[in-house]
Amino acid sequence: MSIDLSGVLLARHGETRDNLPPGWFQGWTDTPLNDVGRRQASELGQLLARRSEPIASLWASDLIRASETASIAGAAIGLRPLHDWRLREGLRGRWEGYEFQEIKAAEPEPYAAWRRADPTFRFPGGETLQDLQDRVLAALADIRARGPLPALAVCHGGPMRVMSCWRDGRPLTAFWDYEIPNTAVVTL
Repeated sequence: MSIDLSGVLLARHGETRDNLPPGWFQGWTDTPLNDVGRRQASELGQLLARRSEPIASLWASDLIRASETASIAGAAIGLRPLHDWRLREGLRGRWEGYEFQEIKAAEPEPYAAWRRADPTFRFPGGETLQDLQDRVLAALADIRARGPLPALAVCHGGPMRVMSCWRDGRPLTAFWDYEIPNTAVVTL
């Protein structure tokens, strides 16, 4: 089945302390923006305000890092975000809150499967990349149907990577081919 997501853009949330080296598994952990992240969100708002085609509706994951980014950026374009939990980062299960290196040392084989975007890998107590893609795709299809367009959905790196794979017709094993810095914008 073909799904039309034209008119939908994605933006990643601003920086949090967990995005900084050495890096932690955040997942559904509700980590707020840091000062840099709030500045990035403000810059995103300025970028959106300069668009030739104004953003008509604003959506966000209900996790604070995405919600706060959307609120700050939305102030620059006169929009308040609507929230959809399906835009959340992938559920990392019991790995959430741990540094990447801790998991790599404690569970080297599952960690390696995650790093190669193995389609059969499920985070312990969490989701697969396919689960994530299915959830986010359903949310974005609903956002497009509800409108108005263009719509911006502020979410997370994982959802943006799986949706980039979807947009480009690539398998989820291409997950790590997409670099998604904080407050990057991707068009679907």
